[in-house]
Amino acid sequence: MRSLAFKLTLAFLLIGVVGITVFGVLVARRTQTEFNRFLSTRDQNILVNALTDYFDQHNGWQDVTTQLLNRPPLIFYSSNTSLIDANRKVIYANFPVPSDDSLANSANQYERVTLQAAGNVVGYLYVRSAEDNINPKADGQPAPPLRRPPSGVEGDFIGRVMGAAITSGIIAMVMALGLGYFLARTLTRSVRQLTVATRAMAGGQLDQQVPVHSQDEIGELAQSFNQMSADLSRASQARKQMTADLAHDLRTPLSILRGYTEGLKEGRLDGSLKLYDIMHGEVEHLQRLVEDLRTLSLADASELTLNKRAVDPRALLERTALAYFMQAEAQAITLTVDAPENLPSISVDTDRMTQVLNNLVSNALRYTSHGEIVLGAQSDPGQIRLTVRDTGSGIAAEELPYVFDRFYRADKSRQRDTNTASDSDSSGLGLAIAKAIVEAHGGSISVQSQPNQGTTFTIAISA
Repeated sequence: MRSLAFKLTLAFLLIGVVGITVFGVLVARRTQTEFNRFLSTRDQNILVNALTDYFDQHNGWQDVTTQLLNRPPLIFYSSNTSLIDANRKVIYANFPVPSDDSLANSANQYERVTLQAAGNVVGYLYVRSAEDNINPKADGQPAPPLRRPPSGVEGDFIGRVMGAAITSGIIAMVMALGLGYFLARTLTRSVRQLTVATRAMAGGQLDQQVPVHSQDEIGELAQSFNQMSADLSRASQARKQMTADLAHDLRTPLSILRGYTEGLKEGRLDGSLKLYDIMHGEVEHLQRLVEDLRTLSLADASELTLNKRAVDPRALLERTALAYFMQAEAQAITLTVDAPENLPSISVDTDRMTQVLNNLVSNALRYTSHGEIVLGAQSDPGQIRLTVRDTGSGIAAEELPYVFDRFYRADKSRQRDTNTASDSDSSGLGLAIAKAIVEAHGGSISVQSQPNQGTTFTIAISA
């Protein structure tokens, strides 16, 4: 299989050969035409001067054909001309000469040259034009050539011009080949690097990057490839991490349940209400985890069902605040709603959006040991912004881009209070589900936070 560089080099060479060939042919023909025109003008001037000198010496045209025009090269010069005197008497004619001046203007077939001697008109020389050269003479014989073939110095001149044109064409062709090869190698360098990188990715090495050599379409392709490779690498790592986290989250309650059931089976444990409550809690945790995974799978497949209706944003926030009022009071945290009364309605699935707000408030309670949690809403042009702001431990700047990733827990930077709910209440999928639900509504969710100063989640929904 021929490489792209070879094909591009061949294409450049072909274009160069065709262009140089066409240029050479046009230059050669133009050079020949202009040279012939020069010879024709020179020959005509020589003939006119010879005829004028002859008339001065002989005071007439007597015997001009035998004494003057039979000499070479005047024989050739006069072969395409006709001569008449001042009284329009034909001296010699190589083609029919009319009795008036219409001959000189007849379809531009002839050119008339006035001959003068001592300031007086002594005759007219008619010269056959190039167009008439292809027509036969009146007797059916081919017309003599208008110009004689160049020979001697003239032939050497034409030969040198043609030789220079051919040499220039060969040099230009070699330069085109070299330049074409260089350009082909330059253009395909990024393509070759992309080929090597894609083969490595096909072998499982997803973290491939190629250098960007230009800002053109190939450079944009390399940048897109680098972005794709980085995204695939992150996705692969996230998938592996999610699998490990999912296995961990499933293993813990299953291990607890297995331990208790084996103890009951072997008679080492006696059944009690407290034991059954623990086992029931672990089953509920498993059920929440499975339901969260199902919600995410539906969101990924764009099959998340939404029952939208017009809802007052403030009423939505008050409903959430009421659900967590007792827990906030138990933790000595102030939970308030700060939203105007006359906000425009938003079209949302009430249950799904309540699930999002519940998750945000639950997280705020988990990571806030004192202070307040404020549920807010405000109207912007074309949208409503819902906010959940706390005064908790905050999130480190380097972890903010990952808070919506699945199974992400910012425990290292957001130390929860030991008096809050247990980690078993959280599957690590809450924020990922919240983002999926908000985006399914055509909205967006973002977060701003500073360590030890609190966190603010903002939901933007079209009004």
